Order: sequence, then C-alpha cells, then structure tokens
Amino acid sequence: MIVITGGAGFIGSNLAAALAERGEHDVVVCDRLGDDDKWRNLSKHDIAKTVSPEDLPDFLNDNETAVETIFHMGAISSTTETDAGLLKAENFDTSMNLWRWCTAQNARLIYASSAATYGDGSQGFDDEATPEALAKLRPLNLYGRSKHLFDRRVVRFVEDGEPCPRQWAGLKFFNVYGPNEYHKGAMQSIVAKNHAKAARGETITLFKSHHPDYVDGGQLRDFISVVDCVAVMLWLYDNPEVSGLFNLGTGKARSFADLVAALFAALGREAAIDYVDTPLEIRDNYQYFTQAKMGRLRAAGYTAPFLSLEDGVADYVVNYLNKDDPYR
Repeated sequence: MIVITGGAGFIGSNLAAALAERGEHDVVVCDRLGDDDKWRNLSKHDIAKTVSPEDLPDFLNDNETAVETIFHMGAISSTTETDAGLLKAENFDTSMNLWRWCTAQNARLIYASSAATYGDGSQGFDDEATPEALAKLRPLNLYGRSKHLFDRRVVRFVEDGEPCPRQWAGLKFFNVYGPNEYHKGAMQSIVAKNHAKAARGETITLFKSHHPDYVDGGQLRDFISVVDCVAVMLWLYDNPEVSGLFNLGTGKARSFADLVAALFAALGREAAIDYVDTPLEIRDNYQYFTQAKMGRLRAAGYTAPFLSLEDGVADYVVNYLNKDDPYR
C-alpha cells in the first residue's frame, strides 16, 4: 500500500495519477478536499481510499503491515503564512511523526522539502546534506523555516547514526508548474494565472527589476514541470536503495520573460509583456536568481533529461490549459 499525504494537491495528485497509470491501485490519499474544485484533481483515477489528516495516525496504526511507502507531500505551502505555531504543527510535527512511524515499521518515506530553505540564495543552492551546510542557510519566510527545520532534524539523525526509515528522500522542489495547480489561487504558476489573458492576446504584467544586474523580466528562476517532479519520485520508488536530500529543479535558470514568451508561443501568439514596480513590501527580500545544483541526484543514478522550459510549458498549455477539462 502507498499513502500520499497532500494527495489531492498539486504535486500529490499528479503523483497519484502517475501511479494509477502504472497500475498501482492500492493508493491511499490523505488530504482535506474542502468545498472548492480540488476534488477534481482526483476525479480521473482509481484511488483506493481517502483519509483526512486527522484520521491518518489511526489509519496507519490499523494498517501498519500493509503500508510500504509514504509520499509526504502534504503541508501548508503558503509563503505568506504568519502563524508560526500552525506551520510548526503542520509542517514539522506531522513530518516528524511520519518519520518515526516509518522508522518503526521499516517503511519508506519520500517527502517534500522546498527551495525556500535556501533563503536569499547568498549561500548558494547546493543540496549538501550535512549539519554544517544546512546550518548556514537562512530561509526568508516561516514556510521555508518549517521545511528547513525538518531537513535539519533528518540530517542530524543520519549523521548521528539514529534509526531511520528503510528509504528516505527529501526533495527540495524549485518553481513547479503544471496541471492540477488550479486550486492554489495566488500561489499558482504564472503560466496558469495568465493563460486565459494570453489566449485572448492581452498583455501580461511582470515585475520590473530593481537590481542593476537584471533587466526587467530578466529575474531568473529554475522552473520545472510537475511531469519531471513525478518522474523523479517514481524513480526513487523504483530504487529503494537510494536515500538522501536532493534538489529538484532542472539545473537551468530561465527568466520570467522567457516563461511568458513560452506561454504565448504555445498559444501561437506574439509575446506582449508590460512591467510594473515590484511592491515595496516584498522588494527588499525579492530573489533575483535561483538555480538548483543537480549533481547529487545525477550521482545517485537519475539519468533522464528534464523538459526544457518551452517543451514543458507547451505540454501544459496544449494538453491541459487549452482543454475544457484541464485536469490530469
């Protein structure tokens, strides 16, 4: 049995879809479906059971010999959340409980970390999994801090030779885009938020640069398709001997202007971009560059190429956003 926490969310539902497509029918989703269209993320595939987060501990204890792998994608992912106690409870305490359960039951745990753990990037984007390396990082928001706190605990356990799950892997997701992100509101990718405007030929607005080394729209991010994120998770599932803390980006930073140009190109239109000042409240902490170092995942044995920005956006637009039913 496979359990996916956050399995009705963006990355989790894409993983559930991929597992179903592979013939894995004993998949349990743990999530809150809410009263919006989030349930549609799961509507096309065979799911064995859905469990609320509150009921997960009892479910795991009742099925301790059946659950073989937990993909822990569930979290409060808002970078603007200010309730530190809530973030600690949801993002750290829950993760620690799952770590302990998987350790006790000799199960596997593959969990979502975040590139937000790198803060302003001044310490680089190297996924070195040592207590010393992680101690240098300074996340800029409480979400990043909650993810970083768990990474540090995990790495400390490993460093000290403490008991661990049979396989463990933490994935530092960079800027992910793709189908089933529609419930995320303001946290959706630029592609999802601007598809309808671009399809009508309207102008897309991006932030101006307030940094002398970057032109307007030239701010750089490591954009990665959720298709590639799922491929890496499936590879880890197929290779239970691989454990570690890994970046999950493409290793190639691209500009926001490139991203919007790829959106217009996928729609067969000329790019139309306007620029506005970055809001003062976020300007001081605004990141101008992120790029994952991917050497450790490659050294662990992952050899598949990542989609280019243009190919990934085109797949998203043509096969999902242009459809009446855009869900995977």
